[in-house]
Amino acid sequence: MNAPPVNEWNKPEHVEAYLARLTDIPHRMEGESTLLSEIPSTIQRVLDLGCGNGHLLGLVLSHVENATGVGLDLSPVMLEHARDRFDGQSSVELIQHNMDNPLPDLGTFDCVVSSFAIHHCDHKRKREIYQEVHERLEPGGVFCNLEHVASPTEAIHLRFLQELNIDPDEEDPSNQLLDIETQLRWFRELGFQDVDCHWKWRELALLTGRKAR
Repeated sequence: MNAPPVNEWNKPEHVEAYLARLTDIPHRMEGESTLLSEIPSTIQRVLDLGCGNGHLLGLVLSHVENATGVGLDLSPVMLEHARDRFDGQSSVELIQHNMDNPLPDLGTFDCVVSSFAIHHCDHKRKREIYQEVHERLEPGGVFCNLEHVASPTEAIHLRFLQELNIDPDEEDPSNQLLDIETQLRWFRELGFQDVDCHWKWRELALLTGRKAR
């Protein structure tokens, strides 16, 4: 029997190691640019699930005018980095939250985003998160999940690790990867419209859907 996944993201050394290589992830900016292109400039309120150091939330808020943002993250270290980033900005609220638990009641949002975070939850919880996101979106609201997904074969997975210069023995034990097809099917089953994978590079993919008006 396989050992249960270990969540490393409450360890400061794991967080700092990730942040040190954040800008080295190949093609990440392409995925982020595509994500921003899916967000209307008229949104007023955005939620970032697993906001980390606030990188993506900052990009989204720079993309729109006069919007407010809420960022959720498990890691106190990540949230400290995010607080430094948004210091003095009353339009941003940062909350410590473990996404293994139901999302807090924070009202509704025009846009929900996430970047390489939800894949740390087990598959049952992933689907629950997608349902909770749908419930919290305003009609016409958009969900953009820039995610680490499963490769269809072990050989393709190993090729991905090679591109990132990651030894297979040093893979993040927090990862619980799932294929794109299953996740897009869940989006549709939960009522999202215009569901698609708008960008993909190996195991990095942008999954999006909109709530019906």
